[in-house]
Amino acid sequence: MKSSLKITFAGLLLVGAALFYSCSNDNDDTPVVVTPPTLYQKLGGTTMVADPNNPSQMIEKGRLGLRSVVDSTIFVIAADPQLQPYFSTLLSEVGSGNTTNLAILSKNLTDFFCVGTGAKNFTYSGLNMVDAHNPATNPRMAMKANNADMDKFIGDVVIGAQKNNVPNELIGEVGTILESLRPQVVQQ
Repeated sequence: MKSSLKITFAGLLLVGAALFYSCSNDNDDTPVVVTPPTLYQKLGGTTMVADPNNPSQMIEKGRLGLRSVVDSTIFVIAADPQLQPYFSTLLSEVGSGNTTNLAILSKNLTDFFCVGTGAKNFTYSGLNMVDAHNPATNPRMAMKANNADMDKFIGDVVIGAQKNNVPNELIGEVGTILESLRPQVVQQ
């Protein structure tokens, strides 16, 4: 009787081991889908870091990087005589000490770039690109954009990104996003 129990027990162990190994994924031929990192992840993603503009607050590293590029780009554009006419209202406000709409522009553009680069924790609630760049629907836009000025804008974004040490391959990815918006932004 003892030997039949041992044989039964050994048999159960073998069956259990066979089931265990047959259920393991080591020999699974199902392809593993690897999702490449989003541009937002490449820019730092959701890693939390200290926010230099808001002491004692944390900010996602990706958002901080994009906000830095946006803010640098705004200053590049403000100094760019070709693009200044588009922002005459904003530049007049800032010149008189009112930075409220500058802060709103920075936040909206940062939100837009966060969402456009793959961030999951933010939303863009500003105007769609057609309405945002049409003076008839956005009185803050002084005139309709043309292709030459869109090229200049993209160039200014590149300068803003370079001022923040964004690697060239990532700047190229941002440029691809901006270029995809050309049909909506350029309206003349």
